[in-house]
Formats: sequence, C-alpha cells, structure tokens
Amino acid sequence: MTFEITKRCIISIAIAVGVSPVLWAQNPPDIQQTYSTRCGGCHGDDSRGTQQGPALAGSPSVRGRSAQSLRNVIQNGVPAAGMPAFDLPADTIDALVTMIASWNAVAAKASVPGAAAAGRQFFAGKGRCVSCHLAQGEGSAIGPDLSDIALTLTVDEIRDALLNPDARIAPGYGLVSVRLRDGRTLRGFARSRGSFDVAIQDLTGVFHALSLDDVASITDEKRSHMAAVKASDEELRDVVAYLSRLTGVRPGAVATHRPSDTGIDFARILNPKPGEWPTFNGNVSGNRYSPLTHINETNVNALSLKWTFSIPLWQQFLPDTPYYRQNMQYFGLETVPIVADGVMYVTGPNQVFALDPRTGHQIWHYSRPRSTDLVSDASLGTNRGVAVLGDHVFMVTDNAHLVALHRVTGRPVWEVVMPDEAQRYGGTMAPLVVKDMVIAGVSGGDWGIRGFLSAYKAATGERVWRHWTIPAKGDPGFETWQGTAVATGGGGTWQTGSYDPETDTLYWATGNPWPNSDDRERGGDNLFTDCVLALDPATGKLKWYYQFTPHDVRDWDANQPNVLVNTTYRGEQRKLLLHADRNGFFYVFDRTNGQLLLGEKFVRRLTWASGIGADGRPIRILERDLSCPGHATNWHGTAFSPATNLYYVQATEQCIVRPSHGNWKTERPRVEPATRYLRALDIETGKIVWEIPQGGTAEGTKRDAGVLGTSSGILFYGDASGNFVAVDERDGKTLWRVPLNATIKTSPMTFAIGGQQFIALAVGSNIMCFGL
Repeated sequence: MTFEITKRCIISIAIAVGVSPVLWAQNPPDIQQTYSTRCGGCHGDDSRGTQQGPALAGSPSVRGRSAQSLRNVIQNGVPAAGMPAFDLPADTIDALVTMIASWNAVAAKASVPGAAAAGRQFFAGKGRCVSCHLAQGEGSAIGPDLSDIALTLTVDEIRDALLNPDARIAPGYGLVSVRLRDGRTLRGFARSRGSFDVAIQDLTGVFHALSLDDVASITDEKRSHMAAVKASDEELRDVVAYLSRLTGVRPGAVATHRPSDTGIDFARILNPKPGEWPTFNGNVSGNRYSPLTHINETNVNALSLKWTFSIPLWQQFLPDTPYYRQNMQYFGLETVPIVADGVMYVTGPNQVFALDPRTGHQIWHYSRPRSTDLVSDASLGTNRGVAVLGDHVFMVTDNAHLVALHRVTGRPVWEVVMPDEAQRYGGTMAPLVVKDMVIAGVSGGDWGIRGFLSAYKAATGERVWRHWTIPAKGDPGFETWQGTAVATGGGGTWQTGSYDPETDTLYWATGNPWPNSDDRERGGDNLFTDCVLALDPATGKLKWYYQFTPHDVRDWDANQPNVLVNTTYRGEQRKLLLHADRNGFFYVFDRTNGQLLLGEKFVRRLTWASGIGADGRPIRILERDLSCPGHATNWHGTAFSPATNLYYVQATEQCIVRPSHGNWKTERPRVEPATRYLRALDIETGKIVWEIPQGGTAEGTKRDAGVLGTSSGILFYGDASGNFVAVDERDGKTLWRVPLNATIKTSPMTFAIGGQQFIALAVGSNIMCFGL
C-alpha cells in the first residue's frame, strides 16, 4: 500500500494485528475497520502518515498511480523496500484501493457542495483573487495560474491552500528579497535559480535576469505572497466549489481579458527596442537584417559559445511511419528564438520554453502530447516558433490549434481549433501579430486540404476573418480549376507572412496544388496556389496577387520569404517586395500595386521556362526526362542589405527525373549531385554578384538553412556540412566559422542584453548562443 514502507512499519503491522501477513480467508469486513486494524499502525488512522509509514491521503505519488498499480503494490509488495506481499481476497483489495483512491481524488472527480457561480463572484470580487491569479483567462499572472487546479489538487488541498497558504507554496513561487550591489532591491519569486545567476519575477510580473556577481544577498522569506483568505463559511464553501470545477482551458475564444500594464504592445513589434528580436524574422517586414553592430569585422573572430539549451525530445512520443523514418535522418529543430522584455522563447514539438537569454536557463515550460494521425512535417513535430503580443505568447500546435500562453506563467489562456472540418491539416509555422490580431496558417497541402489563413483577436481568440486559398464555386479563381481536385486543392499557408504598416497590407505566400504531380483532375492555373497574396489585414480581403507557377506539377510551394524593403530602384525610390522562389526565379515587385519589376532566374540549371514574359507568366519550354530545378530554395530566411543593395539567399542547383504518366522505363537518366550555394543577388538585374559553394550533402530539402544580416556588414548562416559561418556581405569572404557537426535547418537571429550582442540558432536538438 506504500512505496517507501520500512521494515519497522511491517513489524508495527504485525504487532497491531497480532498475525503475520498471510492469507486471510474471510469475507470482506467493513473496509474502514480493515484499514484501521491492518494499515493504520503505519500510515495513521487518519491516513496522513506516521514516522513508520508515509501518508496515503493527499499523496501526489499515490495520486499518480492507477488502480491496477495500487492492487499490484498490495498483492506483490515492494520487496526492495521491505514490504511483503499481502494475499488478501480480491474484493478486499478492490475495496481498499477504492478507498485509498478516494482520499487522493482530485477535486474535479469529487462531488463538492456549494454554489460555484457565487464562488466565481467572490474570486473576482470580494476575495480579490484575480489581482494575483489567472483562472481560465481571467485575472492577473502574478501568482500561479489556477486554470486547472481541480486536476492537480484534492478538495481538502484547495481548502488548505486558501486557509493556510504558507503550508503549500507552489514551486517557483516562494518569496525572495534581493539586494543588489548597486543598492537597489527587488522582491518577488525566484523562477529560475542557478549557481551563478537567478531570474526574478517581481510582483508586477516583470522578469529580471541577474548575475550573482551583481547580487549582494538573496533572502528566502519562506512564506507565500498570498494571505489567508478572509471569507465566511458559506463564501469559503462556494469558492472551493468554484475552484473544484477549474479543469483547464477548453478550445474556444474567451469572453474577456484584462491586459496588464507591462504587456508588449504592437508599436514595439513594429519598432523593436534596441537589442530585441520580437517576431519570427525580427521585424514584420520579413527582412532578417539587424541594426546591431557590436559584433563586427574586427572582433567576429572572438565569437565563442556562451550557452546551449537542449530541447527534451524524449518527452514526446514519436510516430513510426515511413515519412518519419525517412526525414528524421535530417532531424533538426526549425524554431527561430525570439527575445522580448529580457526573455527568450523557443519551441520544440508541441513545446514552448521561456529562457534567460544570458544563460539559457529555463524559466518556464509548456508542453502538450503529440497528436496522432498527422502527415508531412507536422507528423515530425516540426515547429518554427512563436509570436508575442500583450501578455501572450502564441503557438500553433501540430494539429493546427492556435494557443495563447501567458508570458509570465507559460500556462494557456485560450485555445482555438483553426480548421472547421476534418482534413489532413497540420501546424508548423510561427504566427504573425498585426495590430491587435494574431494571424496563422496551416500545413498539409501535400496531402489534400483546402488551404486558408485566419486572423484572431489576440486578447480573446475570437476569429476576425478567414481567407481561403482554394476558391469555392462562385468565388473568383474557381474557373481556374477543371476537375474534382479543387475540393481539397492544397494551397497551404505554413510560412510566416510580412506586414507593411505604410500601405496597411499583409503579404502571405501559398503552397502547391494537390495532387502534386498528378494533374488529371485539376486542369487550369489552379488559383490561388503558389501565390503571394496581398491582403487587407482588417478584413482578409484580397488587394492583389501574383502566381509564380501556374498549374504547378513539381511541388514548388511559393512558401518562401516575402521581404519588404524601401530603397532606390533603378533611380527611383520604390516600395519593393523581394521573393526568391522555389521554381528558380527571383522576383521584384512594386508592393503597392503588385507590378512585376523583375523576374530573373537565380539558379543556372533551369529547364522548365526560358524566362518571365511581359504578361508576368513564365514562358514554358518542353522538358524531356530531367526537370530543373528540383527545388531552387526553400522557406528559410533571407536578407537584404541597404548598404550593398544585395539580396542574400541559399540556392540549390539540382535536377530531378521528370515524372510522366505511364512511363515505366527501368532505365533512368543520370542525375548530377545537388550543390548548394549562398548567393548575393543584384536586385536591379537579378545577376549573381558573388556566391559561396557549400560542401556536405545537399540532397533532399531537409538540410536547408537561412541567413542573418547585420548592419556591421556581416552575414551569418549554417551550411550543409554543419558549420556555422560568418562572411563579409560585400564579397562573401569568410570571417569566422565553427564546426557544429549537426543539422542546421533554420535561420540565426541576434539580440543584445546588458550591452552585449549575441547570435543564437537551433542546431540539431539544441539552441546554441554565441557571443564575444
């Protein structure tokens, strides 16, 4: 009946009952009496434990056991701990198990008297509980989130926590007072504590990352910040009833939300504070080009690894599918860290971590089980990052749910299911915040979905609009589909978009049509697949579009970055959109109206079109057995330098065998190995100004990595060999490199804290951070 029972406990049982623990052939007596005479000697008549045995009531270890596990302990004993087996009748054991389980039943499973509605009023009003606690989206995040307290505590434990809060302090919420060497003081919770540093959450919910070199003393107050509740017996009964019904955030928008005074407003996303990287690309323009200059040509050789953080992938169950086995050979995290208000946020498979960006120490962690029956990259657990706005951190789950977590606690505030119907939808992308909305798309276009993009109110999760990338009958573009495939025609929206505040326009890329190569049921251009869409962010309505590959049969998603820049172009000041497409062409648009200004190939092996015509459509040419490119680039980050007027992109020279219906020839044409380059493109001509060939395998699409530019004139990127490299943006000269010998599948980012600049990126299953 216990997991830590000692030999002294066994002796005391024998003394208490006067017999040795052997077969008792009897009818089950009153089970309370059985417990008192057989078990109480060690575990206490009140089941709260004694010096001879641990408590069996209110025990987290007992609570975590199944009924069968408890039966096994009674029947088989724990020989290593000195507890023998008890050969009791089955119905006696079942009755004991039922009684012990009832002592540990969480509040959600108990019948609790009281008026929950009145208890909620007390919680929000007279009791002032919402001034410190969140409960299913309502309240403040100073203390622990109570949204699922009924799943973690018993009714008695909830009552005890209200009346005697010092007796049960939640981990990470013990009060400390910190005196700094400069004379300042802080009071709050030590949310993360190491040998050389500490992260304090003050009593307004703001985090302070401190080196112990700057700390004169830390005093543990050994008490709760919460005072004992002042309530009548009826009020106490009602608030316990209310808390006993809190079983977590359920999918659906929340009714209200009161933002704190310390949240991140959209102005800070549009114009990031110096040193912050508050969104997927660092800014809403999509241009991964940082204004930081502390790391420069004179000191970049001194870069060294400052910390690593490993994502605990073992916590997630993994699917055993051919797709999973094939692609995990190139496994690597695809998250891009973001840094805001002195906290770094990174993701793993259905996981979010808040880290101290100076040290990599974890502040909080959110995780949920992996979903089953997913396809494509969602089945791999791929996740590319989060967005932040106000008090919230936004994450798309593998099964296309959008979840808002509180930035202080890491606990869910709201959750919405983005698809309305069951198709092969998945989620891999980092959302984008625009004004008071969070915008997210879906994956699964390679398996048949009707793609869409949705905007939600960031505070509550209420859907504001949805834009379908596959038209319905009667919609514009439906006439470009001939056949039945339009119902699930693809058009995934899994790449984070860009936003232009000057024209108030949202730009988003769409994926390939489905089926990928079998076009017998999808004649026509297949709008709006392989497009860039210019949308009104208030309504989701289309302003203009451009289709890069009409009637795509090569899986050329257009889910590549749409980079917005203002620069002099051919002697005229223009607002441009830059896009290097998977089809091998580099495009420059006037983003105010969609006018195509340039369409030139940026790969040398290109066999499907001779160029882009005056009408903006590709000039197709007849291909034979080989089709080039296989994929000229992918979703990974790119950068434009206003100093050089060059656009930096990872490019792959690769051809594939062209599929054709009924072609069963066993002899296949010879295919040259793929080669990868970092290329600098002149945006006025599309010409390659310089390039860096990369060693290592470039086969497949699972080892691509992106680029980071900085105003000091340095580009950072990961290559196919697992090196992390810094080069001069003017000529591609290598300035620094370090062999990491792991898969790099995403883009670096940079931030500054405490006057120091750092470079961070995902490498394999780790986050690595470099600094001077």
